[in-house]
Amino acid sequence: MANPAPCDPAPCDAALSAEQALAHALASSSPRYAPPPTPWRSVAIHAVVLALWAALFGLAFTRGGLLAWSVGGAYIAYDTVLLAFVGWQARRLLRPAPPGPMPGGPTLPAPRLAVIVAAHDEAAVLPVTLAALLAQTDPPDEIVIADDGSTDGTAALLVAQYGLAAPEPGAISEVSTRHPSLRWLRLAHGGKARALNAAVLHLRCEVVLTVDADTLLDSRAVAAVRAAFAAEPALAGITGVITPVCGPSAAARVFEWFQTYEYIRNFLSRYAWMQLDSLLLISGAFAGFRREALLAVGGFDPDCLVEDYELVHRLRRHAAAQGFPWRFRVLGGAQARTEAPGGIGAFLRQRRRWFGGFLQTQYWYRAMVGDGRLGWLGTLMLPVKAVDTLQPLYGLTAFALLVFYAATGRLAILAPVAVLIFSKIALDVGFHLWSVHLYRRWVGAAARARLGPALLAALVEPFTFQLLRHSGAALGWVAFASGQRHWGRQRRFGLRSADDGAG
Repeated sequence: MANPAPCDPAPCDAALSAEQALAHALASSSPRYAPPPTPWRSVAIHAVVLALWAALFGLAFTRGGLLAWSVGGAYIAYDTVLLAFVGWQARRLLRPAPPGPMPGGPTLPAPRLAVIVAAHDEAAVLPVTLAALLAQTDPPDEIVIADDGSTDGTAALLVAQYGLAAPEPGAISEVSTRHPSLRWLRLAHGGKARALNAAVLHLRCEVVLTVDADTLLDSRAVAAVRAAFAAEPALAGITGVITPVCGPSAAARVFEWFQTYEYIRNFLSRYAWMQLDSLLLISGAFAGFRREALLAVGGFDPDCLVEDYELVHRLRRHAAAQGFPWRFRVLGGAQARTEAPGGIGAFLRQRRRWFGGFLQTQYWYRAMVGDGRLGWLGTLMLPVKAVDTLQPLYGLTAFALLVFYAATGRLAILAPVAVLIFSKIALDVGFHLWSVHLYRRWVGAAARARLGPALLAALVEPFTFQLLRHSGAALGWVAFASGQRHWGRQRRFGLRSADDGAG
């Protein structure tokens, strides 16, 4: 890796334990410990977005016609610009690059790769997750089950089914008698981030892959990750392409339908931002990092609600400060399925945590917004994220005004607004079909991305699923402002095989 940081925390300070060295690296690299002054540009961007909403909302009571719904017009315009950006950048997928080393440096020897599966009471899904890992065409060199204080049948499962001897609390087992790459790290319950950090310190592989206990990797996923890190010496982090699976019930299938096309758009968006070296979101359900980079910044932050999103901010901040040319990519050839919420309550809880953690991270890293030293990341991506903090306010306000106008029979306003809305839906339909076409060219998953259902989703989503997403985000604002930490648990239905949901 170009300009590497020290690959092990121990040499940083001989007097510190590995855990203390990791904590010291976190404190040194995270702005939440010593917040820098908030720059005027960051304050200005957030202030302008809020002031604009207030001004446009005020027009609802002072103007008629389309101007009365200016807050909705602004929401539509912003979303349309982002769709155009993604569609333009993702056009490169029509002619994918030929396989082989990426430009910018020599190909490295294939790195040793370890997988960490953080699990808390995941006995229902661990067997199929491990089966997928053990069946890889290019198997991991190490697989560590980071058992985060499970109280269900996880321990019995690991002993009986995988030939692992139960280690003492806080210790890691010997390798399995049945699977020589498999070990069990037994921990007191402290959360996913702490479990991942503890596991990282027991590894000696160059690449660390984090896989959620409810995530199934495609059989070629590990090979794709290993090849990417071998081909690009400056690669610090990757995310695979994930497809949601929501369960067998009718309601769950509806949620799976909406979320499938949401995920397609989201991963195409990540691909688009990657073209500007501005990828920020690496999904912790299926993510890969250079171990030396992880250790250099202190691993995962246990106090962040979305430890994967925050980590990439910290890695990029550290790379910019140290002059490291670290890169981050989304790999179309590395695919996985993950359990996703299949009901309204579970979905709102998930999005409340996601958006609350997003706001938490945006606040901690507010000094990076508009920073020209970060390139497009500072001058475009982070300002867009600053706008996104208030996008749900625009969307929910626009919908509330529509309901108000309809209830009060204001047809003079509703008529031009209806023209605008249906024009936007037509654009969304076009983008949905375009995105599905690009996605299928990218990942080759035609069965997961059908044109007919995508078309129907584009027509229905603005009045259903989109409102749910914004409602979850509004709850995230409440959670962020109140410092809420309890989220409840998602009920697992248990993925049965790598073919689940493929039809």
